[in-house]
This record gives sequence, C-alpha cells and structure tokens, in this order.
Amino acid sequence: MKKPTRKSLVIKLDTVFSQYIRRKDAIDEIAECITCNKKDHYKKLQCGHFMSRRHYSTRWDENNVGVQCYGCNITNQGQQFKFSLYLGNKLSNEMYVKSHKTVKFADIDLLDMIEFYTAKINSL
Repeated sequence: MKKPTRKSLVIKLDTVFSQYIRRKDAIDEIAECITCNKKDHYKKLQCGHFMSRRHYSTRWDENNVGVQCYGCNITNQGQQFKFSLYLGNKLSNEMYVKSHKTVKFADIDLLDMIEFYTAKINSL
C-alpha cells in the first residue's frame, strides 16, 4: 500500500475537521452561522477560521473555528470582528498569540487527528 502524501493527509484532515465542526452543534442537520445567525443544512455551510488556516498552530484548533455561511466566510473575509465577539476577548487574544507560534506536525500527528475527528463524527 502506497504511503499517503502529506498534502493528501492535510486535505483529509481539513475535510473531517470541517465536517465535525459543522455537524457537532447542528440540530436535525441544520447549523447556524456564528456571525450572522443564518441557519442552513450543515453541508451548505463552512468551517470558518478566526485566525487564517495558513497558521498550522491554530488550523485544527476547535477554539479557532466556527460554522459560517459562504457570505460571512468568503465574501466578507470571515467577519473577523464579529468572529472575535463570538470568541470573546480572552480567547481571541489566545488564538492570535498561538497562531504566531511555529508548529510542525509529523504525518503521524495528522493521521492521529484524522482518526480522532472521524471517531467524533461517528459518535454524533
């Protein structure tokens, strides 16, 4: 069996993490945007990040993400101010500081997180 590439592991982790975030608080598969309160099927919503996904230190941190609609997450660049209100001042500051720390995940770390979030999805 061929070893998965790092890129494929990141994509898989992004997928299962996003699905978990969008489904965990959904009621009858309907989730709510944290910045505008729009309700929709979780598959039509997105996993928005307070600090950009380019920061691996916070990319898969549950404290750094929330359900967002396309309009808030993409059209309005994540509505970062409203997102910060959702998180609160202390957590917003923590995510900001943490996002500037360098983190190196080994492939095994990514595989562990994929397994962890897959299990969390299966338990919903």
